[in-house]
Amino acid sequence: MRDNSSATLRRRTALSPSGSAGLWLGFLGVAAFSLTVPFTKVAVAGLAPLFIGSGRAVVAAALAGAALALTRQALPRGTQWFRVAVVASGVVIGFPLLTSFALTSTAASHGAVVIALLPAATATAAVIRGRERPPVAFWLVSGVGALAVTVFASVQSGGFGVLHWADLLLLGSVVAAAIGYAEGGLLARELGSWQTISWALVLASPLMLVLAAASAAQQPPSATPEQWAAFGYLAVVSMFLGFFAWYRGLAIGPIARVSQIQLIQPVLTISWAALLLGEALTWSTALGGLAVILCAAAAVRVRLKPAPSSQLHPASLQPVKD
Repeated sequence: MRDNSSATLRRRTALSPSGSAGLWLGFLGVAAFSLTVPFTKVAVAGLAPLFIGSGRAVVAAALAGAALALTRQALPRGTQWFRVAVVASGVVIGFPLLTSFALTSTAASHGAVVIALLPAATATAAVIRGRERPPVAFWLVSGVGALAVTVFASVQSGGFGVLHWADLLLLGSVVAAAIGYAEGGLLARELGSWQTISWALVLASPLMLVLAAASAAQQPPSATPEQWAAFGYLAVVSMFLGFFAWYRGLAIGPIARVSQIQLIQPVLTISWAALLLGEALTWSTALGGLAVILCAAAAVRVRLKPAPSSQLHPASLQPVKD
């Protein structure tokens, strides 16, 4: 695969055909990820959360290693290894493990509302990573979104100011994923989209293999075919194939624009939870989800206000590697 084989330019003007491709690829990735929470809820009914969070990464790492070897991909160099480790910490280790433990004691629809904060969190991570100075409005609406999530979680946990440990785990998973998404989107421009998640999986595989083996030794896996199928989806699609489209979309970018597609993820997830798990859609869930989605949308849109052409950084016009 040649460098810059599908090079395109990141622009902060109207969307070009390549920008539309980024949005469509982002949508494909989000559609794949929207089933992650419901299928995790299915899997934790028969498998240990530690086994799910680590085992899915082990399976995905085997696929990633084979893909890297068959296509003879060049190794990351220098500081790229550290950046791969950041991606691995966020999306290979942090998010899967934290959500797996959280969903042992909370509904999938509840988890979807908390995770709805992810678009704003990803945009925030992109701002910090890029050392940008967004307007005060960005921080205000991001803060309101975080407050909306806290109020929603508190009300459903039994009272204002009371957070269930599962909510803390879900909030931690949002932070982890946002960092992994932002760094992965940048790194994908250098290593390639599927190569980025593949190297992250391979790098994290020794740790995840140890965790999976320890969990299996303590509690031998025993699940129904349906639960194993859910685990298979998490390993092959949520942990591997979904990132092909998602990181490619983020690489075409810009990251904050493509991250807007995440705003539909909680809607899809709640719908899947109702269809597949039979969870009832309560008014508190609907209102909480709507409030968080609106705040996240406002944060991302404020972040996307075009900067004057004189302030554009040369890095924003670098070519994207496939």
